[in-house]
Amino acid sequence: MNLDELRQRIDGIDSEMCRLFAERMQVVTDIARYKKENNMVVYHPSRARTVLQNISKQLGPEFEGYGRSLYRTIFDLSESYQTRMLSEEAEFFQQIKEITSKPPMPFPKRASVACAGCEGAYAHIAAERLFDLPEMIYVNNFDSVFRAVASGLCEYGILPIENSLAGSVNAIYDLLGEHNVSIVRGVRLKVDHSLLTQPGAKLEDIKEIYSHQQAISQCSEFLSNLKNVRVIAVENTAEAARMVAKSGDKSKASISSRLCAELYQLQTLKNAIQNRDNNYTRFICIAKQPQIYSGANRTSIMMVIPHRPGTLFHILSRFNATGVNLVKLESRQIPEREFEYRFYFDIEASVYSNEFQSLMCELNTCGEQFKYFGTYAEII
Repeated sequence: MNLDELRQRIDGIDSEMCRLFAERMQVVTDIARYKKENNMVVYHPSRARTVLQNISKQLGPEFEGYGRSLYRTIFDLSESYQTRMLSEEAEFFQQIKEITSKPPMPFPKRASVACAGCEGAYAHIAAERLFDLPEMIYVNNFDSVFRAVASGLCEYGILPIENSLAGSVNAIYDLLGEHNVSIVRGVRLKVDHSLLTQPGAKLEDIKEIYSHQQAISQCSEFLSNLKNVRVIAVENTAEAARMVAKSGDKSKASISSRLCAELYQLQTLKNAIQNRDNNYTRFICIAKQPQIYSGANRTSIMMVIPHRPGTLFHILSRFNATGVNLVKLESRQIPEREFEYRFYFDIEASVYSNEFQSLMCELNTCGEQFKYFGTYAEII
């Protein structure tokens, strides 16, 4: 038998497998209806184990491993389909439907915007990337940005969430879980840190350097080469520059943006002192209510899942079953629970697709806790 004949045999087998798969999924539909009518859960581990044991016996030692892998995928697809059917009347499904039923709006050009620190902060620069004319409101810290938005004091808030050198800003993930706000936009900003001093100061004059902890981490190599210099973490890079300007002391310096040198009449002693040139920070823009703006294709969610073997794999299999792209997975330990974690997911998919809506409904039922942070576009 030649290769073409063998391929024809494969095609015939594949056609029969497709027919049988469609027949199996139809039975899955009937099972889903029965479970819905009788208020039953979708997933039964004991049933899955029984089927896998039977598969192993039928296929024998040579193919049982491959067969078990195939049937685990089939189980995932079946569970995915059943969960969607059972979730169509659920509150979260209706929330997603309501959000996506409205046509996408253009992102506003003018708005009141909160950020931590003062004029010249990187969040201020990010706000000017997103809005043509933002009315800036400066607050003391990240938590105050969330509170300003949640209370209606301002329409939007700008917050750093991830840096390409120092990693995630963990405090922002924690605050997203605590506050009822939504991410509506993102922007990626190239960050060049400068060493700012009083005019006329020299590098050997510097005894104290002030900046935010993230900026300090991003400039660790430069700082390690300085002798007898005290590095002090403060709330914000722009606030550090303002402190140095007010001090009038040539022994004090800040790690801040170049914009701060102009704003506070400081000298730029060194430019681009970060560890790597490809230093980017992702900022998110939060609002009180979820809103889909034009171009939105990234979704952020949080889950707490049971602390059992295979649970995370079971969650990740949902992405494989629906074909939705997972672009980031972040974990944060739950302080009050030993070695248990919250998981943060960034998903890349159209919010209007059936696959996305199916996945959201499935994930909403998979864990102990689920929170939808919003769907948004990220400007690069």
